[in-house]
Amino acid sequence: MAFLQNNHVLVVGEAKRPFEFSHEVYGEKFYTTRIRVLRLSGKEDEIPVIAPESLITYWDLEGECVSIRGSFRSHNKYENGKRRLELYVFADEISLLDYTEYVNEIHLDGFLCKAQNFRVTDSERMITDLILVVNRFYGNSDYIPCICWGRNAKRAVSFETGTRIKVEGRIQSREYTKKISEELWENRTAYEVSISQMEVVDENSND
Repeated sequence: MAFLQNNHVLVVGEAKRPFEFSHEVYGEKFYTTRIRVLRLSGKEDEIPVIAPESLITYWDLEGECVSIRGSFRSHNKYENGKRRLELYVFADEISLLDYTEYVNEIHLDGFLCKAQNFRVTDSERMITDLILVVNRFYGNSDYIPCICWGRNAKRAVSFETGTRIKVEGRIQSREYTKKISEELWENRTAYEVSISQMEVVDENSND
């Protein structure tokens, strides 16, 4: 199996549900599940996964330890006339394991596509939000929200739109509340890449 060099994910954790039908494209069916991964802090991340039917050999994954290799993708979903960015791991390889091990690794090589948002928390921690556009081989692109901390956050403030950046980190989930109307609020989950290492690629290099 050939994996994308500019967008590679390895997630190992516990499947939270069996595969369920997601959608169909040109006669090919796709199914979804969620993988629970523990951070070193003990906090949980539940990562959505979509896989083609041809890749699935074991459907009732719930409670199983599973390894997923693939890429992190984005999709614009329209609800009530509004656009909402959905993020998920698209599986290229699925393996069942007979032991529990938590792995959450992502490698991206993309381009900064909008101005970054720098802020300092009440605890004086520096944070910068980025969005990387990562190209696929056949013309589409994925828009990946990323967050970096401390020294990396301070560095990222100076990056210009269009800067090519390689990052390593993990996929994390974050709960938030969205105001739908004056009387209605909705609990949602956002996904982003927490950057641990970051490298700016010289445009004049052969990399």
